Amino acid sequence: MAERNPRGRPQRRPDQPPAAPGTATRRSALALLDAVLRKGLPLEAALDSAARGLSRPEDRALALAIAAEVLRRLPDLDDLIDSATQRPLPDDAKARSVLRIALVQSLVLGTPPHAAISTALPMLEGGPRRLVHGVFGALLRREATLPEVPTLPAPVALRWAAAWGDDVVTSASRLIAAPPPLDLCFPPERPPALEGVSFAPGHLRLPRGQAVAGMTGYGEGQWWVQDFAASVPARVLGRGEGRRALDLCAAPGGKTMQLAAAGFEVTAVDASVSRLARLSENLERTGLRAEVVTADLLDWQPSEPADAILLDAPCSATGIFRRHPDVLHRVRPSAIAALAEGQAAMLRRAAGWLKPGGTLVYSVCSLEPQEGEHVARAFLAEHGDFRIEPPRTGELPEQLQPSQEGFLRLLPGLFEDAGGADSFFIARFVRERG
Repeated sequence: MAERNPRGRPQRRPDQPPAAPGTATRRSALALLDAVLRKGLPLEAALDSAARGLSRPEDRALALAIAAEVLRRLPDLDDLIDSATQRPLPDDAKARSVLRIALVQSLVLGTPPHAAISTALPMLEGGPRRLVHGVFGALLRREATLPEVPTLPAPVALRWAAAWGDDVVTSASRLIAAPPPLDLCFPPERPPALEGVSFAPGHLRLPRGQAVAGMTGYGEGQWWVQDFAASVPARVLGRGEGRRALDLCAAPGGKTMQLAAAGFEVTAVDASVSRLARLSENLERTGLRAEVVTADLLDWQPSEPADAILLDAPCSATGIFRRHPDVLHRVRPSAIAALAEGQAAMLRRAAGWLKPGGTLVYSVCSLEPQEGEHVARAFLAEHGDFRIEPPRTGELPEQLQPSQEGFLRLLPGLFEDAGGADSFFIARFVRERG
């Protein structure tokens, strides 16, 4: 067994070989998986703590990529591991997580098998190294592979199949196989000098994997990164023409910049100081203007009513699983219910700040009808002076069609041939005059 140093960390015995280069990065990936699967933390929120021993940005990025790839393919990795053990390892066993990391590197990320296992075994000080080495070797000798289309976690697949049907589950499974492409947003009248695919004015899609900060136009503030689906809530508010808009829960600022670029006088409100700092940096880079307010909107009160309000409410974020696969493993039905209650409270409060004849948009990046449709229906039932206003012909790409109730529900499968899009619910309400 490995000795322990005074701080309680395993200490290498003199007869043990030194850990292979890159082991520290894999330790950080292991800590990230533990943060998501055992503690229920968001993957990126756990990065600073999990990677605090990594000084190079590329090592932090690799640790995050390994952990994210494991989460994309967790059910299939576990099926492989279970097929090579006489008795299943506990779900939270360290040996299982180490095997997940070694296998996903070898089978998906292209890491040579010897490098994958040599950086994995040192993470098992005093643990079942022989077992892990044996399982890994057995799977590689039989040329085991992972399915091209990953398997979604069973509770998620059952929930989405019940809500949207099996075709949506199949599309979601295909989309989670890889990180999404890069979407840019910009003022439609000032397109950047870049080549890509456009779904609508002010949008451009580029292949993923490019270094954003070094791309043409970034430093000059010509564009910002924003998934196309995330741009739709602000799009349905139309042109500003000097009208006053509130962007509630605004950080990190993509929708604030859209509204400012569309000619609105924008007040951006958010409770997070750090996220608002990022919003302010983006406004400065792009040269767009908005009033930035740090406040909890359930306590805050605007100085005067607004012509337009955008409430992109805090939610489960299950609709952005392509870029944040951790949501599929840590978001529970109880959390979804609590978030829906919070959205309803925010929507009720925001409604009182809108002028008669004004427009209120409620949106969530969620695939849970409890957070979208249910909240919107309850709001309409409680507020007789509001009506739903579906998108009009020509306002949005023809692939985006409202439901019979007039809501927009962007599901997996949208633009799939071009790389897909995040999943959103969007409702546009108008307050009646008089």
